[in-house]
Amino acid sequence: MHRSVQFISFLISVSMVSCFKPDDPSIIDPFDSFVTPNAVFIINEGNFGWGNGSLTYFSYDSVKIYNDIFSKINQRPLGDVPFSMNITGDLAYIVVNNSGKIEVINRRTLKSETTITGFKSPRYLSVVNPNKAYVSSIYSDSVTIVNLIRNTISGYININNASESIIITGKKAFIANWVGGNEVFVINTDTDEVIDSVEVGPEPESMILDKNGLIWVLCNGGWTRENFAELAVINPLSHEIVKRFIFPSKMNSPLNLQTDNDGDTLFYLDSGIRRMSIAETELPSDPFIGETGYLFYKLGINPKNGDVFVTDAVDYQQNGYVRIYSNKGVFIRSYQAGVIPGSIFFIVPSSHETE
Repeated sequence: MHRSVQFISFLISVSMVSCFKPDDPSIIDPFDSFVTPNAVFIINEGNFGWGNGSLTYFSYDSVKIYNDIFSKINQRPLGDVPFSMNITGDLAYIVVNNSGKIEVINRRTLKSETTITGFKSPRYLSVVNPNKAYVSSIYSDSVTIVNLIRNTISGYININNASESIIITGKKAFIANWVGGNEVFVINTDTDEVIDSVEVGPEPESMILDKNGLIWVLCNGGWTRENFAELAVINPLSHEIVKRFIFPSKMNSPLNLQTDNDGDTLFYLDSGIRRMSIAETELPSDPFIGETGYLFYKLGINPKNGDVFVTDAVDYQQNGYVRIYSNKGVFIRSYQAGVIPGSIFFIVPSSHETE
C-alpha cells in the first residue's frame, strides 16, 4: 500500500503563518511565506490504517519547505494513505488510497473544494479530457470514471483486474494491471470500452510516454522474485511491443519509472537511481546516484531544470526525507518531510501564466 500548472502566489495570512513551521527555521522569513509557481509537492503516505498521511510543499524561490499543509489550511486530516496527485485547471486532485476518496482542493489557496467518495482503494487519477478522468484501483476489477464538472463518480469500466498507472495518448488510455498481472489494457476514451490488451512482463508497475510517443512500461517482476523484471516499450498505434529489456537478476526489483522533460532520458529506482537514454540498447549496469545509507522510495525529475528529487522512507515509521540532486547527480540538500514521503509532483506554469 506504500507505495503543472502555476500556483498564483498568494500571501499567507498572519494567523496561518504561525501554523507553518519549517524544518530549518534559519532559512525562513515568516513575512515572506507564500506559494510560488516554482515549487514541488510531496505526498506523505503515512502509516497504513493510522490516518496520518499529509502534504508537503517546497518552494524553490524561497528555499522553504512546509509540512502538513493540507491539515493546517483545512483544519482536518488529509486521510489514510494519500497516494498520488493530479493538477488540472484550477483544481488539484489528491487520491487517498485507504480512505477510498479523492480530495479536491483549489490549486491557488489549497483550500478544500469538495471530497469525492465511493472508491475502492484508488491509486491514480488521469485526466482524459476537461470533463472526464479515469481512476485506477488496486482492489477493484474496474476503472472508475469521474465527472470533472460535477466531481462525482459517473461510471465504471470493467477490466476484470486491478489497475495501477495510466497513460492517456490520443483517444486511448493504457492502464497497467500491476498486482499479480502482466497486461496493459487499452481503453477507447470515447466509448469507455476495453478494445485490446498487451501482454508485458510480470507486474507492470509504472509507465511513461517518451518524446517519440512510445509507452515505456516498467514491470518489477513481482515481490516473490520468481520472475525477472522487465522494461517493455509499446507502440500505442499498433499495440505491439517494439523493444524489451530483461533485468539480469531475479533480485532486481525496479520501481517508479520517470522521464525528463524532453522525454529522452529515463530514470527509475533499483538499488539507487538508474538513468538511461531511450536510445540505449542495454540497461544501465551502475547507479547514477547511489542509495547507501538510505531507503529510496519514490522519484521525481524537475521538468524545468532536471533536478532529481528522491524520497527516503527511512524505516517506514518515522518522518522521512526528500533528497535533491542536480541533473549531474550532485547532492544539493535534503529536507525532512512527513511519514513515508512518496509521490512527487512539480508545479509547471501554464503558457498564459507568468511567474
